[in-house]
Amino acid sequence: MASEFIHKDFLLQTDTAKHLYHEYAEKMPIFDYHCHLPVQQVADDIQFKNLTQIWLYGDHYKWRAMRTNGVDERFCTGDASDWEKFEKWAQTVPHCLRNPLYHWTHMELKRPFGIGDKLLGPQTAKEIYDKCNELLKTPQFSTRGIMRQMNVKVVCTTDDPIDDLRHHKKIAADGFEVKVYPAWRPDKGMAVENVKAVSEWIDKLSQAAGMDIKNFDDYLQALRKRHDYFHAAGCRLSDHGVETAYAEDYTDSEIKKIFDKIRSGKNLDPKEILKFKSAMMFEFGLMDAEKGWVQQFHMGALRNNNSRLFKSLGPDTGLDSIGDFDIGRTLVKFLDRLDSQKKLPKTILYNLNPCDNELLATIMGSFQDGSAPGKMQLGSGWWFLDQKDGMEKQMTAISNLGLLSRFVGMLTDSRSFLSYPRHEYFRRILCNILGNDVENGLIPKDMKILGPMVEDICFNNAKDYFGMKI
Repeated sequence: MASEFIHKDFLLQTDTAKHLYHEYAEKMPIFDYHCHLPVQQVADDIQFKNLTQIWLYGDHYKWRAMRTNGVDERFCTGDASDWEKFEKWAQTVPHCLRNPLYHWTHMELKRPFGIGDKLLGPQTAKEIYDKCNELLKTPQFSTRGIMRQMNVKVVCTTDDPIDDLRHHKKIAADGFEVKVYPAWRPDKGMAVENVKAVSEWIDKLSQAAGMDIKNFDDYLQALRKRHDYFHAAGCRLSDHGVETAYAEDYTDSEIKKIFDKIRSGKNLDPKEILKFKSAMMFEFGLMDAEKGWVQQFHMGALRNNNSRLFKSLGPDTGLDSIGDFDIGRTLVKFLDRLDSQKKLPKTILYNLNPCDNELLATIMGSFQDGSAPGKMQLGSGWWFLDQKDGMEKQMTAISNLGLLSRFVGMLTDSRSFLSYPRHEYFRRILCNILGNDVENGLIPKDMKILGPMVEDICFNNAKDYFGMKI
């Protein structure tokens, strides 16, 4: 029966798992240290007009499923009405069995909407749509209201160094009890494949930093000024979306000449691109180390694969895949370059290719130095790995090759205010792993050890690791 699908013991296969979840994991607040929420919507505390707008706009996971189900693009990113788009999604959901979207969809209907007795499909679409739309009109379902309902304590958005952070400042000035901090995402500052675009970005950086940028030294000074600005706004972590790490050998004079070439509008050759990216990764790492920030690296995405659709839809529309990049050698060289100067910040490494779990876990272990518990972190299952199997394999890699007890846990990595049940999903999976190990005699049934471990992974480790004001 539908009423029994997302029940209180969903995913919890043993009595120990149920005890760990209900007595320890369930009550813990959410520390969502990486997401793509539009911060202006939090600052303005907006009310979404309907379920489509809060649930389907910008959700490339759902768009991919709908396209796979034979739904025309008009109902994904096109000009169909909001109801028509939702209706097509409802028709697609029954075909999503064994896809994580099926779990996410019904968990998100249950929390925060309280719809746990119906499965979404063509027959229930109108009833569910109307009920959710009525709830979305109430104060409890504004952006801030949803965050309160879901027991969120901290959110870190993803922000360009040239952003004035006015929305973050407004949220802080309002006294909103959920802390919303920026995270430094300087990818455009090293995307020198497109000289015109990066040069235009440097012009904007010049304006944001209030200084002329005539050479590479000026460029670094301007970036440092913006880094200071983010720090003053509560930022304590950076994030980099890269195919792989960059660690080419270079000299200062080479980088200065490459920068001059960029500013003169001349395209770079492949070797120059790699050298400049390598220099910028190193410089960004130094900035983070000097302020005690955490650096994050999301590695391995092969982006914008479908050139025809990309031309009409643009990026972040579901046209990406797992890549098979060479990561190991360059990553080690990059980390060692910082570590050799005792300037390696706390670091979280995320992989998109599942075959890199153990690779990153063992590289990470090579750079643990006793300066902080879990200084080097294997990031939670990301993007295509953000599902039950991916999370289990990621936590198994940490367990086998590091310390699961020091893991900083889950994040949403989402643009949707309805994605907070992903934390619940992760917590249930974590408790189920531990519960099965207890039942199989692999770890002791000692709640004085297991209970605090679960609480730490759910929230406490992140709170201590990032050192942000809560």
